[in-house]
Amino acid sequence: MSNARKRSGGMGFPAWPQYGKEEVSALLEVLRSRHWGRITGKKVEEFEKSFAKAHNAKYALACANGTAALEIALRALGIGPGDEVIVPAYTFIATATAVLQVGAIPVFVDIEDATYNIDARCVEAAITSRTKAVIPVHFAGLSADMDALRKIARKYGLKLVEDCAQAHGAKWRRRRAGAIGDCGTFSFQETKNISAGEGGAIITDSKQLADLCFSYHHIGRKRGRPFYEHHYLAWNYRMTEFQAAILLAQLRRLNTQTARRERMAKYLSELLSEIDGLRAPAPADARAKERAWHLYIMRYSAKGFGGMTRDDFVERLKAKNIPAMAGYPVPLYRHPLFAKNLARECRAQIAMHKGRVNYSKLRLPVSERVCKESVWLPQYVLLGSKRDMERIATAVRKIQRSVR
Repeated sequence: MSNARKRSGGMGFPAWPQYGKEEVSALLEVLRSRHWGRITGKKVEEFEKSFAKAHNAKYALACANGTAALEIALRALGIGPGDEVIVPAYTFIATATAVLQVGAIPVFVDIEDATYNIDARCVEAAITSRTKAVIPVHFAGLSADMDALRKIARKYGLKLVEDCAQAHGAKWRRRRAGAIGDCGTFSFQETKNISAGEGGAIITDSKQLADLCFSYHHIGRKRGRPFYEHHYLAWNYRMTEFQAAILLAQLRRLNTQTARRERMAKYLSELLSEIDGLRAPAPADARAKERAWHLYIMRYSAKGFGGMTRDDFVERLKAKNIPAMAGYPVPLYRHPLFAKNLARECRAQIAMHKGRVNYSKLRLPVSERVCKESVWLPQYVLLGSKRDMERIATAVRKIQRSVR
């Protein structure tokens, strides 16, 4: 890898995104070909086939970004005005705004304390006659309880859209994340475990769904039909050949990098288990066979650090060159879009639901708590060495000693 360290001498954590001769060669190949877009190029199609195979799916569609992937999937599944879609309250906002973009309403439910994933019991309690789909987010790279969610989906006739933006290569039982529900969506934004700066993908085993997704990302065109024949109200959400070229090289490294993240996460958890006031991520469910580790999330308790706030703790870690983050400051329903501005931004949806949509008083206890207690480490930290993990633990101990 040509850029594995930020600093010389091995003093920094591994740089991200990573690239090597493979990406450089592939980009030059596309550049010289003058086939830079999906219409005339071949790299996007090659990536789609490789990505589908790597994730146990029959079909994959590459698109502009992860948000577009969610919108396309929901539209292709028939989700629209008057419908409700159940989503977790602790996730990136695109999981919910994609629902709004197709004319439906997101219904927020709480997450499991140990896994940060959507709580299946809360999902079932939130189902109404308007509910048409559930979007489980495989948070931080750990698969949600797909057994429970599939059972609920079958019982109530719901669509299941897996948000795998953080779960490239994760596995539930014998299936990769994204290939278990009706479809799965992915992001290739620059922080993700596979990155092309931007980009997204949808995977599914349904040819009908894959063909509809193709039309919705390609201005309503159909495969095999005349170029200037448009069948659906759709977008131009195509991926470029440059992105696909990078992603093909990134995909080849995924298994090796995932295995390394797993080893380093386990070692870091062993080191942190000895430190009062900081809780390592809970062990994965035995059914979650592989964990993508997009984030390493610690739970912070001020009691173990002399009353220091979580945010002060994060700032002290950063001062010691540990790239820590506090994560999401509030659950999605507390953002101004949902708490104050939804009636203005989404008048048609609000009118259709006859004023019943009101997030201002919603409080989900687990989501509220983890926003105050979480400390995130990005995935590239886990591509480091055991010495790097020891540096993290040492920094935590020094901070603890300084306040005691």
